[in-house]
Amino acid sequence: MRSGIHPTSRPVVFRDRAAGAHFLTSSTATASKTIQWADGNTYPLIDVEVSSASHPVYTGAARVVDTAGRVERFQRRYGRPVSSRS
Repeated sequence: MRSGIHPTSRPVVFRDRAAGAHFLTSSTATASKTIQWADGNTYPLIDVEVSSASHPVYTGAARVVDTAGRVERFQRRYGRPVSSRS
């Protein structure tokens, strides 16, 4: 790897505003705000709209599509196709 072209990675706190969750992870993102973490250190703070704490897929609030029910409803409405082969 060439030196001097890659951004430096450092600990950053991501705060999910919707769920009120905080995540300390490594990132290259820059931030203007800081927060004091439970270990006593101060880290850059980045606010995010959606994270695994508030996303419907991860929280189980996502709507599951019932494909079997749709097929059965279609067959009830329009009937089963008749085979033309004898």
